[in-house]
Amino acid sequence: MRKAEKNNSSSENRIRTFKMNDFGKNKSSVIAGSILAVIIFACVFCRFFMTKDPTYMDLENCNISPNKEFFFWNRYDGKRYFSMILYGGRISLFIGLISTVLSTTIAVIYGSFSGIAPEWIDELMMRFTEILLSIPSILLIIFLQALAGKNSVVAITVVIGLTSWMNIAKMVRTEVRQLRESEYLIAAKCMGGSFWHILRAHLLPNFVSSIMFMVVMNIRSAIIAESTLSFLGIGLPMEIISWGSMLSLSEKALMTNSWWIILIPGIVLVITLLCITELGEALRKNVNQKEGNL
Repeated sequence: MRKAEKNNSSSENRIRTFKMNDFGKNKSSVIAGSILAVIIFACVFCRFFMTKDPTYMDLENCNISPNKEFFFWNRYDGKRYFSMILYGGRISLFIGLISTVLSTTIAVIYGSFSGIAPEWIDELMMRFTEILLSIPSILLIIFLQALAGKNSVVAITVVIGLTSWMNIAKMVRTEVRQLRESEYLIAAKCMGGSFWHILRAHLLPNFVSSIMFMVVMNIRSAIIAESTLSFLGIGLPMEIISWGSMLSLSEKALMTNSWWIILIPGIVLVITLLCITELGEALRKNVNQKEGNL
């Protein structure tokens, strides 16, 4: 028995190592991960190497061409644009990450409860989820934001998190429905295991790999949602710098022939979203290949 267990564990380790090697051999995912890591590092630690205050108005250097002192030009009102991109990236990445944590937490709890609940409760919960999915997410975000009455970073983060959990919840519910008749799950229920214990010890380890792709893509969707709201003028106020609030200056930029004001943050935003998408696709292919081998 011990030899068999050792053989099984060693084979599992080889499979896991093979999967990680496959993930590492994907050059596009490695490049995307490296670029994304550089962007995140630059945004998070920008205050240690950026000597220019992004909110300071240097009216003597408005619309100045790029040089050693002012990268990416200055804005039409003299604000340092390179500093704004890095400082604004911190807000956009914060909203994307924290809102995804919130939406994933709601989805895991909601989907798991629906999966192990009786048929009629599961049916009601799924119908409610489908009703929410039938409403465009941007309309839900605008509605909840109007109820909140604030345009702060925390308010927008919570609103985006509360409107982006439904797809993950449906995936979690599907996985739990397949696991609910497992012997170890029935044994845990018979021994008096609570819902939280069953979720943490038995359910979550079995479906976490299946939802990782959707979790990563939710980060991308949250960043897009924040940028869209700010671009429409109903997102973060102008004094809070983010990639979306910078893109909301498009009208003024075109009126002053300062096309770089929308081009450069747009390029940085697109590169970040493409890197996240590539990593999500790599995770999805890795999970699908693992399930195919099983």
